[in-house]
Amino acid sequence: MRIDIRNVSKIFPRFDGGENVVLDKISFSADSGDFVVILGESGGGKTTLLNLVAGLEIPTSGEIFVDGVKVNGINPSRSMLFQQPVLIPWLTVKDNVAYGCKIRGDIENLDYRVYQFIEMMGLSGFENAKPISLSLGMAQRVCLARALVGRADILLLDEPFASLDTFTQAHIQEELINIWLSERFTAIFVTHDINEAILLGNKIVLLGGYPGSVSKIYAIDDPYPRNINDPSFKDYRAEILANLKQAHVGNRKFFQ
Repeated sequence: MRIDIRNVSKIFPRFDGGENVVLDKISFSADSGDFVVILGESGGGKTTLLNLVAGLEIPTSGEIFVDGVKVNGINPSRSMLFQQPVLIPWLTVKDNVAYGCKIRGDIENLDYRVYQFIEMMGLSGFENAKPISLSLGMAQRVCLARALVGRADILLLDEPFASLDTFTQAHIQEELINIWLSERFTAIFVTHDINEAILLGNKIVLLGGYPGSVSKIYAIDDPYPRNINDPSFKDYRAEILANLKQAHVGNRKFFQ
């Protein structure tokens, strides 16, 4: 599915009666099957923008369209993975993975699909475990399996791997890209990690400044899997870092 973000701004009220302008006139598009990474400093409006695409928030001005239809709220065609795992504590791993599909009545071959993604996420043997017995990384992998098993047309990911150890993060990044290459859903992935952005994205949207605005858009044509030691990877990283530093304003600290 194609996503068009047209001149979107978002303003939140402040406690003192003023306004907090978080996003300012954001415009870019994601073609169907794109893996778009929104990259920027912490607190720069990336999560707010993702919430707008998900339909969890409504733009103050501007519009967002999915395949030409204006986004006015949540829709099962858009699945979202949050920064921290959100699981139903009294359900087992397999029931958590299947939950959304059962609610929507999407039950064709559901058991097979659930076990397929449980295995893919390295959770075999934990099908009947409850969330309280899982590590943070395992719980987040359950959430990713739940998001993928629903076969959503659009997958929205809000820094989902930030809390994982390096080995697990690399493994899940690789699995996500393999699934995306196979299924070609449209993905929008939020991160403040430059390496992660280049590893994953075929398009990188830089958000800079405050309020957040589009600083630059990169098309990354390098084949997958990508290697951080390749000269082209290093060139992308150097240019992106320079652009992010240039967009940095005031005394806001840039988190790499």
